[in-house]
Amino acid sequence: MNSFVSVVTCLKMHLLDWVVLIGTLGLIVLYGIRKSRNSVSDSDDFLAGKRDLPWWTIGLSIMATQASAITFLSTPGQAFSDGMQFVQFYFGMPIAMLFLAYFVLPVYYKLRVTTAYEYLEQRFDIRIRTLTAVLFLIQRGMAASISILAPSIILCAVFGWNLILTNIFMTIFVVFYTVSGGSAAVSRTQELQMSVMLGGLILAFILIVHNLPAGIGVSEAWEIAGATGKTQVVDWSFHWQDRYNIWSGLLGSTFLFLSYFGADQSQVGRYLSGKSLRESRVGLIFNGFIKIPMQFLVLAVGVMVWVFFQFNQPPLHFNNANVALIKGTPGEAAYRQLASQDSLLFIRKTVAMDAFSVAKAGSDATVLAAAENDIRELEKERVALRSEAEAIIKTANNGAKSEDKDFVFINFVLGHIPRGLVGLMLAMIFCAAWSTTASELSALSATAVSDIYRRLLAPGRSDEHYLKASRWTVGFWGVFIVLFAAFAALSENLIQAVNMIGSLFYGTILGIFFTAFFLKKVGGKAVLLAAVITEIVIIALFFGVSKDAFLWYNPLGCGLVMLLGWLFQRLYRASKPVVISEQS
Repeated sequence: MNSFVSVVTCLKMHLLDWVVLIGTLGLIVLYGIRKSRNSVSDSDDFLAGKRDLPWWTIGLSIMATQASAITFLSTPGQAFSDGMQFVQFYFGMPIAMLFLAYFVLPVYYKLRVTTAYEYLEQRFDIRIRTLTAVLFLIQRGMAASISILAPSIILCAVFGWNLILTNIFMTIFVVFYTVSGGSAAVSRTQELQMSVMLGGLILAFILIVHNLPAGIGVSEAWEIAGATGKTQVVDWSFHWQDRYNIWSGLLGSTFLFLSYFGADQSQVGRYLSGKSLRESRVGLIFNGFIKIPMQFLVLAVGVMVWVFFQFNQPPLHFNNANVALIKGTPGEAAYRQLASQDSLLFIRKTVAMDAFSVAKAGSDATVLAAAENDIRELEKERVALRSEAEAIIKTANNGAKSEDKDFVFINFVLGHIPRGLVGLMLAMIFCAAWSTTASELSALSATAVSDIYRRLLAPGRSDEHYLKASRWTVGFWGVFIVLFAAFAALSENLIQAVNMIGSLFYGTILGIFFTAFFLKKVGGKAVLLAAVITEIVIIALFFGVSKDAFLWYNPLGCGLVMLLGWLFQRLYRASKPVVISEQS
């Protein structure tokens, strides 16, 4: 009974944690505004900055844009459940960064564009520019909603606040400093935000190891996790619906990153603010080779949290709000019974851990193998108990999502980290949310104003008019992401939801750009038809065949646009009548 009540009760923050959290976030906002206070004199400054950033600011800004709160909330939970294999998703990033740095970036710099989609009008026509910009606005607007939803979920889980009001509260701060300083404020603020994120990540790892029992260090903890396969990094097997293996990482994610960093304005806007082609190129490559170690560290934190909970009894379900739903329902008794079984299972696991430590200290390989097998079997039993608990919660919540991976890390932070440091860890997550959302708001505003409003709806107005429109557009997208977040449901976990949304559109967008870059004889009419057909095919496959194969939809979409565009162009040329001039 007591264990059930303790799980349902919301955890509270100490006054010291509030001081650290508010102080850190306030410092970051003031830093960004101060650094960019004289940087906005016209609409181009607001949307693209003064194009004077050094490579390290560019690199940190690119990393901060991608490293959303979802990274620090969802990825440790992913590792807690499935181990290190998610890192394979990032294996294609260095390949993508090198390709973009040497083949795509020079084109953007030569044309001096504000958004990536300006190039498409010069290469094709206004229809292609508009279509690609609209596809970007749809997918990035939805992704931004999920980015702001992640930290809001934290606040609601901790304090029991209303989710919609919390989303509004979170978005107001981001809109404030984005409207104040534009693209420059976003980039400058991300310098400090990225420092807080990396520092908090390292601190989290140290604190977890420090809280492990005496005699259990990093290597011992890694061996314990290895007994259940959680430390396996590379999976060489291949299956079309397998989300994360070496093949989907090197092929599927390479195309996803090519599109995200090469055709997504939230990233293109970061490196187009560089003071030179060289600075932007170095910043891109820096991000490509630092991201994998960073992601490895985030996943390692999740694995270490799993080890920590082998010695400290975890809740049966990590989302307190979900557990509260079953109180007073027919499922409450069944959940209590599962919680009791879980407590007994933890006692058995403690014995198994002691046996593993003794066997590790000895030299009998047979005894060690038996201890590892016991740990694996007990973990299977606990996974089964958690699945039963999720089924009970799902029934009590009328079939709503019952996954709790996104709550694993925050549960550890709030329950097992000293006062003051909790506020710092939450600041890390909030910095990640703000950095990503600010870049997304800046990109959404730049694309909506430059590619749609200024080009189609209100051409020929004064620059002051477009500067005001840019600021108002940031506010509009702030409202949009709050409204969409209100309807966004938790997927298996948030980071996969973002990647799935991106994969619905990125393949088509990348195919349009690759056709522009490499198929010089293909015209706008052929590309437009190819892009529309491809997008319909990708959406049909995603919802009608398999959501699990989403990474493969990126190369498929890219290749299909290029192939169909080439075929349609040939058919178009073949259908033209041959005009024979008569000579008198």
